[in-house]
Amino acid sequence: MIQFLNLIRWKNLLMIALVQILVKYALLLPFVDSHGLTTALKPFDFAILILATLLIAAGGYIINDIYDVETDHINRPDKVIINKYISEEKALMAFIILNVIGVGLGFYLSDGLGKSGLASVFVLASALLYIYSSYLKRLFLVGNIAISLVVALSILLVGIFEVLPSLAPSNRVVQITFFEIILDYAIFAIMINMIRELIKDIEDIDGDHQSGMQTLPIVLGRDRANYVAIGFATIALFSVVYYVITYLFKLPLVVAYFLVFIVAPLIYIILKLLNAKHKAHYVHISLILKLVMLTGMLSLLLYNFILK
Repeated sequence: MIQFLNLIRWKNLLMIALVQILVKYALLLPFVDSHGLTTALKPFDFAILILATLLIAAGGYIINDIYDVETDHINRPDKVIINKYISEEKALMAFIILNVIGVGLGFYLSDGLGKSGLASVFVLASALLYIYSSYLKRLFLVGNIAISLVVALSILLVGIFEVLPSLAPSNRVVQITFFEIILDYAIFAIMINMIRELIKDIEDIDGDHQSGMQTLPIVLGRDRANYVAIGFATIALFSVVYYVITYLFKLPLVVAYFLVFIVAPLIYIILKLLNAKHKAHYVHISLILKLVMLTGMLSLLLYNFILK
């Protein structure tokens, strides 16, 4: 059982669920009465949304490991699960079952809202995760962009299913405002995940090279890829600073949170990248990026102060 939980990256799944819960209960629900916001999902339906998201994400992790068996034996042999603890056949069956149930729940949810077309989002996510694992991740930057978009989609799903179905001429401004906030967080997730994907590619350059992949560090070399990662981290840093100055500058405590828990770690990451040479350095940077993603999403708890 523990090996299956590791295969589906249970810690990452908890992070996805936490972010979706924060978007609904920290950003949206507190303002339903005070700001005239309208949400579409009851608690049970919202639980279905989370479950569908987690099942498709878990399937994505499984299919990724199936296609990465050879490279993982080189890059991280101690973490190989496929054909060591769980056969490839059983893993593939689990991938199919998880996706069928996840997409099925998506159809159930969409039909309940009277918006059957929204189910296509789950189909798209499922297909994109498969195509990413089987093909896109081998291509120069394309795979990095694709998986970052899927990560962002897990956040946007809450806006798509909670905010957009309730859109009406009478509440359009409020609904769009809150959807744009969710979109801002999705863009933040894209930037942070993009950096982390580049770091992981630099970490895994040896195994990826032997598997014939054309990732950024293989095409440009480790040093140039490092500079590209620094570039993306710098863009993320200035984007967060711009956001703080534009929207939060009159709230000292909120500004302090962003400076301490998001801006400062991004500066630290850039400085560490300037001197990164060994795999252990990149593993450390990848961990810090995970923490930045977490603290960034936890800032949703501050919107009770921001939108007073």
